[in-house]
Amino acid sequence: MKLSILQQEFVLHFGEMGSRWGINRTVGQIYALLFLSDRPLNAEDMTDQLGFSRSNVSMGLKELQSWNLVRLQHLPDDRRDYFVTPDNLWEIVRILIEERKKREIDPTLTKLRALEMERPSNPADEHAHGRIAELRELIELLTGWYDDVNRLETERLVQLLKLGSKIQSFVQKTGRVVPIPRSASRSVLSSGDQAKATKSKE
Repeated sequence: MKLSILQQEFVLHFGEMGSRWGINRTVGQIYALLFLSDRPLNAEDMTDQLGFSRSNVSMGLKELQSWNLVRLQHLPDDRRDYFVTPDNLWEIVRILIEERKKREIDPTLTKLRALEMERPSNPADEHAHGRIAELRELIELLTGWYDDVNRLETERLVQLLKLGSKIQSFVQKTGRVVPIPRSASRSVLSSGDQAKATKSKE
């Protein structure tokens, strides 16, 4: 079956974008074709519609399977392998983010932790050691936030994202409400805040 102009433009664009995301252009186009398809496709279908060689399609499908972005299916009375993408768009997004995290962020974090354990031997290394620690702390903060968000049910996550500017407004209004260690000085509170705190305890 020949692709329509609409489908061709999407497939070509997705291939270009895929190369910027670290995915081979051919792999990106194969995924785009499966994403748009209203039925499972086998390797022969993809070869015919995209004009790729059978070997390129096979390698592309293996890579997509390693990313958990396509699923294998079998049809009744047909021994060929068919492939589909997840129906739920949020599931696709979650898979993409999780796989990129495992391939790009987690190895970097592991390396930073290993470097931080090495004892600096000169002033230059001490400075570098401090910068490495700062970067490790930032990445851990971001990955911790990601882990918290990723545990949310999709419905809750959508609600959170739809809050948009309301979150910014809330943070601005409550910016002074931060956890303070018990050992910290109470002088960080303004006189008005101290009065409110005292009154609330009464």
